[in-house]
Amino acid sequence: MVSKSSRGPGMTAGGSEAEEALLLPEHEVGDPAGAAPGNASVLGAVFNVSTSVVGAGIMSIPAAMRVLGVAPALALIVGVALLANVAVDFMLRYTRGTPSYAALMGGSFGRAGAKLLNVFIAFNCVGTLTVYLIIIGDVMSGPVGSGEAHAGVLPEWFGPHWWTGRDAVLVAAAVILLPLVLQKHVDSLRYTSALSILLAAVFMLITMGIAVYTVFTGTAKMPRMLPDFSTLASPFELFTAVPVIVVAFTFHFNVHPIRAELSKTSDMKSAVRISLVLCAAIYAAVGFFGFLLFGDATMPDVLANFDRSSGSGVPQALNDAARLSYALHLVLVFPLLHYSLRVNVDELLFPGRRPLAADTRRFVALTAVLMGLLYALAIAIPSIWTLFQYSGSTFAVCISLIFPGAIVLRDVHGIAKRKDKAMAAMMITLAVITSSIAIASNVMSSIKGEVKGVSAGAK
Repeated sequence: MVSKSSRGPGMTAGGSEAEEALLLPEHEVGDPAGAAPGNASVLGAVFNVSTSVVGAGIMSIPAAMRVLGVAPALALIVGVALLANVAVDFMLRYTRGTPSYAALMGGSFGRAGAKLLNVFIAFNCVGTLTVYLIIIGDVMSGPVGSGEAHAGVLPEWFGPHWWTGRDAVLVAAAVILLPLVLQKHVDSLRYTSALSILLAAVFMLITMGIAVYTVFTGTAKMPRMLPDFSTLASPFELFTAVPVIVVAFTFHFNVHPIRAELSKTSDMKSAVRISLVLCAAIYAAVGFFGFLLFGDATMPDVLANFDRSSGSGVPQALNDAARLSYALHLVLVFPLLHYSLRVNVDELLFPGRRPLAADTRRFVALTAVLMGLLYALAIAIPSIWTLFQYSGSTFAVCISLIFPGAIVLRDVHGIAKRKDKAMAAMMITLAVITSSIAIASNVMSSIKGEVKGVSAGAK
């Protein structure tokens, strides 16, 4: 069998023929986790990619829009989506042999590069999945430390009881999630992924409906188009919103598992582009209408605003529907991200072993340990804004921008054009500068005892 990655003698390193020659073959066997090859459709890939993108990050988009203003926030959403598409294109172009992000990094930077990626993906996934559980706890039991200002759905319906408390709710969520996280193949989650995207759309439509209602009733908080510098201690605080958007578009660790199950691997580019357009539209709509609804009172987790104290004047059942639809969306997204976490931790701890899906004992044990860790972190950490800022400034920005750019600059296959290297250098430079400023601003805020997004949202 002749692979498409074979280079002909007449092909130059910078020519289009060489570039096409090193694209992935149309049919390739399995992924590192032991997934079944060639069964998924393009539509299934779009659902899985979109589910990987639209996670808990959407809940902080309105707060990021409150910090930046509408126009800069929309520009940032579009810009990060475009960079994500470029990064995935680089990843697919340089993938050869075993289709995984770790193998891609290993091919360019050796074993140390692969292990570094595994560590970063593991930490990023742990942070994001912890945020998922925190938001589920916020919706059902109320945010930690919010007192009576923002009650959860269960205390509102049934009053305070032990079984409406955060600990009990998170245990129940873990039990409900267990059958989904025990799925061994990505494509097994295609139906839950489709339903999760539908629920995200439902949440967006409910938010839009409530916002339109408040406009007609005169209770809407007209959103600012530009930042309000009078509320900022320093203009550098604007950079703290950048990691939130970066986290919202970090899905790169799921590209190879999803692509490996496509019947035609070249369709992955189209699936990614469709998903990014869809997700950017959802982010823009939720961010704008969430900010329109709550103005400068927008909380880091905007779902906490949808309660009896929202002041929108709409029926409480509609507010509850908005919260519950997205909480269920996160329940359905959770298994897909947990899949990536488990695969990367397994590659890190058990290199060279047989595929994880073929070793039931290792699969179940690793799943149980990771679920226990995530539950403990969700109980210990109350704020999603803090997690998003630090995770976005470090792990997410490396996974989504710095590592793909570094692979192109390394150019072990000799296929990068001058414009590719220029784009890669620009990606890395932007990522390093914005992340450094965001980290410095976050550290200064921590020293001063402030929490960005939380203090502003509590006004």
